[in-house]
Amino acid sequence: MKTAIIGLGLIGGSIAKAYKASGHYILGADKDDVTLGWASLADIIDEKLTDDNIGECDLILIAITPGAAVEWLENNASKISENTFVIDLCGTKRTVCEKGFAIAEKYGFTFVGGHPMAGHHLSGIKNSRSDMFRDETMVIVPPRFDDISLFDKIEKLLRPAGFNHFTITTAEKHDREIAFTSQLAHVVSNAYVKSPVAQRHRGISAGSYKDLTRVAWLNEKMWTELFMDNRDNLCGEIDLIINSLTEYKKAMENEDAATLERLLKEGREAKERADG
Repeated sequence: MKTAIIGLGLIGGSIAKAYKASGHYILGADKDDVTLGWASLADIIDEKLTDDNIGECDLILIAITPGAAVEWLENNASKISENTFVIDLCGTKRTVCEKGFAIAEKYGFTFVGGHPMAGHHLSGIKNSRSDMFRDETMVIVPPRFDDISLFDKIEKLLRPAGFNHFTITTAEKHDREIAFTSQLAHVVSNAYVKSPVAQRHRGISAGSYKDLTRVAWLNEKMWTELFMDNRDNLCGEIDLIINSLTEYKKAMENEDAATLERLLKEGREAKERADG
């Protein structure tokens, strides 16, 4: 099967390595010629994706930001075969799915929204791994929800990546929940590490510091676009955590140990319920 990967960073590079290891013929595209050249020299891709061979692809996986994904679809849709499946791997879904479904309907190919639930705080193809998605979850936003054969086809096409679970949802629900499960964590981590104490933490920090600051090390350009694309949902989550933090702060300012203990107990119980 001929599989094209658009964007050969951490996610696209890992997908390319996984599919290559599964025997797929890989065509690659990246705006950075150095990355594209390195991918070719490292035998991560078999050839560069061009206007001449794009129509030969059975599967196209788009691993770039939502805005860039929409732009790529608009520029290349007329060259894609009606037999091709196109799946995006973007971190938000509403914008890219709305445009992607409409473009696919116009040109006759199948477009599916997707978001792999795995990654790393280090970016770039040199940090990619063929086992990045092994035993992980893939979120799928299909163009329709009444076609079991379509779901089976999607799972079969994505099997080389190693996913062991697929979550079928809408673009709206995905973006609401990802605002909490991923984006808020990145905002909090990024803000937390701005304390002056972070610069002198060595020797007096352990697992808590490492856990909370891991995703502060991010690609600011990519995450800015993702946050802005989902700003309504993310701002709502930020409001909720600000309100919660204010409760803890007021309890301590008022020397109200009973309220602080209650708040901490509520948080522990919420964690227990959330994780089963």
